[in-house]
Amino acid sequence: MSAKFKFFLIVILGIFATAGAGVYITQSQQSALIAETSDAQTQQVRTIHQSQEVVAYSERSDYRTIPLEKLNSSLQGSDPATLALNAFDDIGSVGGTRKVEVAYPQRNQALVTITQINGGDDSVGIKYRVEMTTFGRSLFVSSPPVWQIVWAGVSSQE
Repeated sequence: MSAKFKFFLIVILGIFATAGAGVYITQSQQSALIAETSDAQTQQVRTIHQSQEVVAYSERSDYRTIPLEKLNSSLQGSDPATLALNAFDDIGSVGGTRKVEVAYPQRNQALVTITQINGGDDSVGIKYRVEMTTFGRSLFVSSPPVWQIVWAGVSSQE
């Protein structure tokens, strides 16, 4: 056999081996996911519902829902605190002080609470709540996750 033919066979076998390994890895990951949610159809619906709603409604009851279309900025970003602050960039112009708290109830969920305290009276203010979930990662595996806002609300404190 000639050297060109041997090289061609090596390249073709390498392509098939890579494709086979990719299919094997993909199928093993899908079967693990199916094993976790194969109990009943209600289990699958509950899982989908929980992925869309970051936390329970009881914690939202103190807030008035803000439609996501009315937010002033992008709904996706790499830092939850910055993403929430950009969504409500008009609160910085009100004056007073603001406190930003970020909590991670689960691995792929973030909850940002922004408390805006008006000028001289510490008892009057506005509280914003922004719930986020991971949307995926950017180009590289080592890059931070991309967060997406899934719910926002506002509450007046007196």
